[in-house]
Amino acid sequence: MIVEINEVELRELVQNIVRNVISQSGNVKVNTANNGKGNWGVFDDMDDAVEAAHEAFLLFKERSVQCRKKIIDAVRQMALDHKEELAGMTVEETKMGRVNHKTAKFVNAAKNSPGVEYLQPTAWSGKNGLALDEYVPFGVIGNITPSTHPGPTMINNIIIQLAGGNTIAFNPHPSARRVNAKVIQLANKYMVEAGAPMNCVTCVAEPTLETAKILFGHKKVELLSITGGPQVVDLAMTYPKKVIAAGPGNPPVLIDETADLKLAATEITQSASYDNNVLCIAEKEIFVVESVFESFMKEMANVGNYRLTSEQMDQLAKKALELHGKHWLIGRDFVGRNANVLAKAIGIELSEDVPLLIGETDRNHPWVVAEQMTSCIPVIKVKDFEDGLQAALIAEHGFKHTASIFTKDINRATRYTRVTDCDVNVINGGTLRGDGGDGGEGYFSHTIATPTGEGICTPLNFVRKRRIMTHNALRFV
Repeated sequence: MIVEINEVELRELVQNIVRNVISQSGNVKVNTANNGKGNWGVFDDMDDAVEAAHEAFLLFKERSVQCRKKIIDAVRQMALDHKEELAGMTVEETKMGRVNHKTAKFVNAAKNSPGVEYLQPTAWSGKNGLALDEYVPFGVIGNITPSTHPGPTMINNIIIQLAGGNTIAFNPHPSARRVNAKVIQLANKYMVEAGAPMNCVTCVAEPTLETAKILFGHKKVELLSITGGPQVVDLAMTYPKKVIAAGPGNPPVLIDETADLKLAATEITQSASYDNNVLCIAEKEIFVVESVFESFMKEMANVGNYRLTSEQMDQLAKKALELHGKHWLIGRDFVGRNANVLAKAIGIELSEDVPLLIGETDRNHPWVVAEQMTSCIPVIKVKDFEDGLQAALIAEHGFKHTASIFTKDINRATRYTRVTDCDVNVINGGTLRGDGGDGGEGYFSHTIATPTGEGICTPLNFVRKRRIMTHNALRFV
């Protein structure tokens, strides 16, 4: 008797055999890509990476929600198992941040990224029958990931995007390509062992702007998820596809005369110094009402920060900041560097334990207008709450990303939040608390999509909603 089997069934049969071999023989390096070019999800050619992710999607979309959860749990476990290794690789390759903070980021992404539990169907029953809203995948999602926190962003995106039944093709930041490839390979190994098809997540080995263009324009990529700089966001927007884009931020903090200054200094230091300020959500400039300015600066020194003079802030700005057209940008060699490394650039020797450099500047200083993403924070004196509010509004540049305030006046907190009009607002706490996870409340995501309006993303942002209506049936009362 001849048994007919179609191509999709044959591919799944082969992958089941490979999965059994892996489980019996341990960590075996096997090339299972359909075209013979992939290495556990890493491809030399972006077109091959997308095609492989699409083939995986045809299988993955048939998996049950329970199966998806098991596969996603395997990704969470992978991140926990390899957090120290991947954190060390990240700092070594990118030269940004601190290993212990990178390690904590992997833990946070593994534990707190929302999964399939967010995709609950909704039903309405009435005299006309039953209506049901369910969530279905887009297909292959094209992803751009940053160099500032490459691995945790990948882990977070894999969890929240695969939760909806999608697969992913990544074009990582070139400065983090090795650690990103390692994350992809480990994720595929863990997912295959948990029952996933091969290549649910893929990437290109040598990402470039050209490979990004191939990804954006590929006919089998249905949605673009961009966590990168404004240039790549602008490029993605030129393609006729839905784009979910995380934009820049320059989060201001306002401290008024009623604030608990010790609390403010402690919270801001913990948040702004975390991984040397590479997170877009971290505080970038501090506005302080003049009557409490010096008291606040003393509290900042009491928690370990080093105060530069205004002249030293100017000196460091000349070395670390660059004028590109009309915009000040941080030089690549200064992004995410320890405070002592920055201080050494202007001849000051400090311990590597110093969390931040702080110093007074005016409100138009390059340190204020640039999204500096490093361990130096400008502090600006303002006359009163209203003056500080207007200064913060200008410094935020209309990005609508993140803003915070320390005050005991709830009416001021309300007004500040309304006027700054940001997607993330924090009152009397460090701004990192606004993204949920271990330091806050609510769900967590590395994709805070301000330009496209989704805010802090969940699996609900990466699915299509489908309505099913059954007329004159399935009404049981």
